[in-house]
Amino acid sequence: MLLTRNSAQLTVYAGGFEKHAWYPRAFGSYGTVSMFTMTGSKPHSVRKRMLSNIYSKSYLQSSPHLNAISRTIIYDRLLPILHEAASSKTAIDVHEINQALTMDFVSAYLFGLPSGTNFLQDVPLRRMMLHIYQCRKPFEFYHQEVPNLLGWARVLRIPLIPKWCDEANCVMDTWGLKFCDNADKYLTATDPGSEPVVYKQLKQSMEKQLPTKEEDPEANAQALRQMRLEIACEMFDHLTAGHETSAAALTWLYWELSKYPDLQRELRKELLTLSPTIVYPVPTTASPDLPHPRSIDALPLLQAIVMETLRLHAPIPGIQPRVTPYPATSLCGYDNIPPNTRVNAQAYSLHRNPEVFPEPETWQPKRWLKPHDSPEMEEMRRWFWAFGSGGRMCVGSNLAVQEMKLTVAAIYTNFTTSIIDDTGIEAIDAYTVKPKGNKLILKFENV
Repeated sequence: MLLTRNSAQLTVYAGGFEKHAWYPRAFGSYGTVSMFTMTGSKPHSVRKRMLSNIYSKSYLQSSPHLNAISRTIIYDRLLPILHEAASSKTAIDVHEINQALTMDFVSAYLFGLPSGTNFLQDVPLRRMMLHIYQCRKPFEFYHQEVPNLLGWARVLRIPLIPKWCDEANCVMDTWGLKFCDNADKYLTATDPGSEPVVYKQLKQSMEKQLPTKEEDPEANAQALRQMRLEIACEMFDHLTAGHETSAAALTWLYWELSKYPDLQRELRKELLTLSPTIVYPVPTTASPDLPHPRSIDALPLLQAIVMETLRLHAPIPGIQPRVTPYPATSLCGYDNIPPNTRVNAQAYSLHRNPEVFPEPETWQPKRWLKPHDSPEMEEMRRWFWAFGSGGRMCVGSNLAVQEMKLTVAAIYTNFTTSIIDDTGIEAIDAYTVKPKGNKLILKFENV
């Protein structure tokens, strides 16, 4: 059953309906599950308590770790690439750049800069790893929707999933464990850019639940091995989901904004009110510092552009399956729905309600500039579902928005963008979407 009524959506997602087995089938790894893929609300709550504080908006905005990471990625990696493209009048594929950028951001916050990726500068490695990651995606359907068919296919030796896909999974598993092992070397680091914030927090929290060596050495050793896999699974989920969704959203944001030079100028005027201004190249008399995240977050037009992009181009527009509880449920006018029935809401439908979002298929950022306490704004916020809702909404939503706003601020302070090739910009049909053409070619010009 697909839910499109907002009241039914609240009943399901804020009312304790458990997740469907679809999640661990689709996104489990290392033989275990992450917070996102846990079907039960109780184990999810335990894990979430370990991590929610370091993903809170207040923590991220005041984090010296994220500040150090942001300075390095924006000034040392991203802006030099775009400045070179603008100076040489070379058009570039911003979708590939976005995938590199978001992977660098997320991996650095999870594991620290020395243990994270540098995909923006290491082009061969990023292309190889992104290909290995993406090439497995077309075969996720079998795990998600027809897992029993996979079992029968193996018995009958019918290769529904090619052998190279299994090999790619092994490469990704090894890669994920390597991040964790490298981060272990920096657990005592005091340098904000090196400390593995998320990895360290999760590991220290999980260690408190282990049996001690003195009580049971064998149980302790077994628990340590299992803990390593559970941490790797959790970190891999944050890494892949965090980079993939933000990259796609940024691509569509640039695409939309590149069609409106006047809106770019209006945005730049707003961005120039920031102090310090994110100027590149950095003047010799200044230090490469960034405005405080709170001041970037407070910019109304930038907020509107991000919100409207996430509304019209939600990176996860599709179903979020839940199961009905015992003994029976009433939803959307249907009574006596039996327990364990799969029900779903989806951002795509909620974001296209014309009564809430007039002309819903058009990108209109200024619809979000209505008075904050107006009934229209309250209704739009109530229907906005890019990050889900309730206790199981996206734990990384604040990181994603802060990262996106900083990136947009850095780019449109320094450059104008125009479209060179947007062939295949429409979204693929998948759980996590991206442009069908897997590219967006833009021209950058120095302001």
